[in-house]
Amino acid sequence: MSTVLNEVLAANTAYASDFGDKAKLPLPPGRRFAILTCMDARLDPAKYAGLAEGDAHVIRNAGGRASDDAIRSLVISYKLLGTREWFVIHHTDCGMQLFTDDVIAGLLDKSLETASIDAQGWHDHGQGPGSVHGHFVKWLTFDDLAGSVAADVARIRSHPLVPHSIPIYGYIYDVRSGRLQEVDEATRLGRAD
Repeated sequence: MSTVLNEVLAANTAYASDFGDKAKLPLPPGRRFAILTCMDARLDPAKYAGLAEGDAHVIRNAGGRASDDAIRSLVISYKLLGTREWFVIHHTDCGMQLFTDDVIAGLLDKSLETASIDAQGWHDHGQGPGSVHGHFVKWLTFDDLAGSVAADVARIRSHPLVPHSIPIYGYIYDVRSGRLQEVDEATRLGRAD
């Protein structure tokens, strides 16, 4: 077994030994809201939003983008589990701003090995084979952080399965300070009717 696997299983054993009343948590989130945010390991929504287990839904993907799958999860969160407010939270220093769809597709053309970045850009170190399939993926990269939050809120708000009664708030998490900063345009676009 790998070291990481052993560490995860040991941590789970310790966690489960003190599980207590968590087995009685209801399926719907207790505080009735959902967060769409990035998968970046520096973000801990439980800490920056004051969440305990059972409080809220947290949907994560690369960039915290309003992909079809993220919207699917938000609709389920509302329709079947009763959330009443949603947050879209992107963050500073996001890796999704470090490449474009063409860059990642080009890297994947060369090999499927991990690439690296330096002042000159991205470099592939693999020997191949690569794959052309990276050209057919919409990677949802962006170059304007506040603009990406506003675009995602607008996409969610305009989706035909999202009721206009749900307020959608737009924020940026600052990885240097831990503070949430409102994106006024996003929150304006996400106002409930």
